[in-house]
Amino acid sequence: MTAGAGLLLGARPRVAEEVAAGLLRASGVGVREGEVLEVGGELACRVSWGGPSGLPVGSEADVQAACGVAHVHGRRYGGPVPLGVDFASVAAGVLGATGALAALRARRSGAAYREVGVSVAQAALLGLSQYLAAATAPEQGWVEPDGTGGPPFASADGVRFELEALEADGWLRFWSGLGVERRVVGRAWPAFQARYGTAVCPLPPELFAAARAVGHARLARLAAGCGVELTAVAERPAVLGGMPWRLRAGGPAPAHRGGPGRGAGPLDGVTVVEITRRVQGPLAGRVLALLGADVVRVEPPGGDPLRGVPPVVEVGGAAVSARFAALNRGKGVLEADLRSAEGRSAVRELIGRADVLLHSLAPAKVAGLGLDAEAVAALRPGLVYAQASGGGPGLSTDYPVQAHSGLAALLAPAGEPPRPTLLTVCDVLGGLVCAAGAVAALEARERTGRAQRVESSLLSAARLLCGAASAGGGPAGVEACTDLAVLARDPRVAAVLEFGPDGCAFVRAPWEFG
Repeated sequence: MTAGAGLLLGARPRVAEEVAAGLLRASGVGVREGEVLEVGGELACRVSWGGPSGLPVGSEADVQAACGVAHVHGRRYGGPVPLGVDFASVAAGVLGATGALAALRARRSGAAYREVGVSVAQAALLGLSQYLAAATAPEQGWVEPDGTGGPPFASADGVRFELEALEADGWLRFWSGLGVERRVVGRAWPAFQARYGTAVCPLPPELFAAARAVGHARLARLAAGCGVELTAVAERPAVLGGMPWRLRAGGPAPAHRGGPGRGAGPLDGVTVVEITRRVQGPLAGRVLALLGADVVRVEPPGGDPLRGVPPVVEVGGAAVSARFAALNRGKGVLEADLRSAEGRSAVRELIGRADVLLHSLAPAKVAGLGLDAEAVAALRPGLVYAQASGGGPGLSTDYPVQAHSGLAALLAPAGEPPRPTLLTVCDVLGGLVCAAGAVAALEARERTGRAQRVESSLLSAARLLCGAASAGGGPAGVEACTDLAVLARDPRVAAVLEFGPDGCAFVRAPWEFG
């Protein structure tokens, strides 16, 4: 079936609608399904395939092809390859629920929202925002990396595994312990370190050979001693039901919770303090900012180190990493050293005026910083406390979560063994889920008068995707994108992108409120 035929037949994004309806119901909001989702008896939630993008898409396969999802996922294979899960549809469903919950909250304060719309294509482009920004950055001397292959590795006894090393020292010690020459290990590190932003990870064959010479048990012991994470790749997904976040009520909310929106979005008047890094937490904060919230990032003195990762573009008159800007543009910044009493005091003062604290700090560090839920509740009674995590020990980042959850078994091309995608699907969906949970908590606070605590994780996002394996609806009926820079210049997507002064492309808010 071609995309055009699908549209003429009235095909609808059922997966996205089902995800949105399920999250809304689980958030305590009544939903009636029909031509549109009727939310809380007050609001219509419309989910479409293309929305204002103008792309002729009428299926998940069409969206993955036209919007570049298959291109980025397929970089490690040498050409566009569709994901085996309805990634864009699930993301659109989460965004639809998020927009509806935000609009309901604003209605309780007097705003006149009656409808919210979102499209699967916009969700896909938002999920690729850091890749789009990097591909359209004009920095001289920067070339998008290329190369096929990459992890997982395999042990002598046949166990396939992902390896995560956040510091060069641990990476060096692990491979040196397996007898790999230091120069080879050093040559492999830049590609391995950059894979979260490039979706490619070509590594020297010496690393794979060294792993195949040793049993899994010994590899695991070596990894533990070097401070790196080794995660076996599950052969099949484990699908668990329930919400992708956990919401709990706290003490009474403050009497005054802000007035109606002033036109910036349904979260206008909401202040968010964000203490996060990498992709999951920053994307959650970006979603809240796109909904109109005033988001203030807490960064170490000198700024987040990721600000300087190439390619660099101009944002607000300053040079900053294009990928970082895609996730953090439009946020305020407080530089504070959380290891010092002065820095912690500055952050506590900021939290004392906030509505939401969003953080991805390790559980072992939170109490020592005075940022656990109980301590923060004393600073700001009624605060929404939103915590994003990996989901368990050894699951701090995307690819190990894909491996552990079994999601990798759904993502590899047909006939190939389980292999995580280098497109950061768990980071992206984890960020969207975290933002949805925070907005659900804000709406619940308005509805119940009680403070809320919400916890989400990369693992919960992976499980949500595991439950959305593609049903085999056929190949895409549109030409696949093979260059994100070309896609950004396509006039059909002009309505969903905006450009910095040097031509770097950023994704606009994916909702239409009316």
